[in-house]
Amino acid sequence: MTEKTHFGYREVPREEKSRLVGSVFDSVAGRYDLMNDAMSFGIHRLWKRIALEYTGLKRGGQALDLASGTGDLAARMARIVGDTGLVVLSDINASMLSIGREKLDEQGIFNNVEYGLANAEALPFESNRFDCVTIGFGLRNVTDKARALAEMARVVKPGGRVVILEFSKPTSPLVERVYDAYSFSALPVMGKLLANDADSYRYLAESIRMHPDQETLEQMMLDNGFDHVDVHNLTFGVVAIHVGLKF
Repeated sequence: MTEKTHFGYREVPREEKSRLVGSVFDSVAGRYDLMNDAMSFGIHRLWKRIALEYTGLKRGGQALDLASGTGDLAARMARIVGDTGLVVLSDINASMLSIGREKLDEQGIFNNVEYGLANAEALPFESNRFDCVTIGFGLRNVTDKARALAEMARVVKPGGRVVILEFSKPTSPLVERVYDAYSFSALPVMGKLLANDADSYRYLAESIRMHPDQETLEQMMLDNGFDHVDVHNLTFGVVAIHVGLKF
């Protein structure tokens, strides 16, 4: 019997999810930054700045940014670690990674960054390599989240940090109702108007609802290689930052 997983609200064969997610991001790559600004009213930039405060990165450090997309987190980390450090931008989607590379090139960030296509469930890096691993708004698209979390724990150094920035479950019932109405009514319309792609943004809204809530993700991290996890809610829990530590 074929094992199934969720693609938004649909159940699909596990081996199909990566291809379907890839088609979504191939479709939206060219307007990804524009849509992020429109959908979050620019607040995603603040969320990312806050997430960076939890990385613990210093000059000369090494960081891996998974599901790097258009490189917002990676660009900021490259400035933190400086010329003696290194940031690796990794994504399973070539279109997104290409746009991220173009964006960093335009910002003059060349000397301390590397790029690689990689599946978060099977990272092509040695164990205990990175001071920090980040993934911003990408974990919910991973087919086997437990395996990806174990891989993040494997490649981060003892004493290092894994910082997961992701949509989560609002802590207020009122905020949750408003957020649901916005996600399922406004997002597909905005996707159609700005990116000519309502279906992809409908999937993105559904994928947020299917993602584990704060407590569930915290326990998943503890079950897959992390010794301690701190959880920080942002914007009434619309977004959460999970910081995993490996001792």
